[in-house]
Amino acid sequence: MIPGIILASGASTRMGSPKALLTMPNGATFVWTLVTTLIDGGVDDVFVVGRGEDRPLRDEVERLPRSRFVENARADEGQLSSVIAGLNAADRPGVGGVLVTLVDLPLIAPATVRILIEAFAAAHVPIARTIYRGRHGHPVIFGRQVFDELRRANPAVGAKSVVRAHEASVLDVEVDDEGVLQDIDTPEDYRRLTQH
Repeated sequence: MIPGIILASGASTRMGSPKALLTMPNGATFVWTLVTTLIDGGVDDVFVVGRGEDRPLRDEVERLPRSRFVENARADEGQLSSVIAGLNAADRPGVGGVLVTLVDLPLIAPATVRILIEAFAAAHVPIARTIYRGRHGHPVIFGRQVFDELRRANPAVGAKSVVRAHEASVLDVEVDDEGVLQDIDTPEDYRRLTQH
């Protein structure tokens, strides 16, 4: 089993408002879009990690199929704290890895998720990540063998330290999907998205 984890507990300082509930041109929120993408791509269920006080996000997640809101009480400690909160919620017998992505990458295609999961399952590697034209993107799958390393990692460096420790055996999965790199981080990014 590969559950999905969507990281949505950032402070959104550059955007000025929570990114998870921004809407796509079709009217769906970023988090709704990503949950649907991950499920259509083959994840077993989805854990959306947010701040405890983010009631609107919690309400949105509760309306979605096969998804659960996970409160990150340590959100101010950085992104790794959200990875660990999601991991602890998703980890159970039978889980072979977790697929992690950010809520501000809503343009990832379901086919990309499927390709990454299939490549990870076939390769028996600790980590698999998407690549578009030579650049690393999201999602990333962390295999069970690195779960405890993630839990022990330096918060200042984050999950990158675990990726670096396994650099020689990380599986880079080339995908034809620019969405794996397209962070919607600023009002300008969002304007470009909505004007398409």
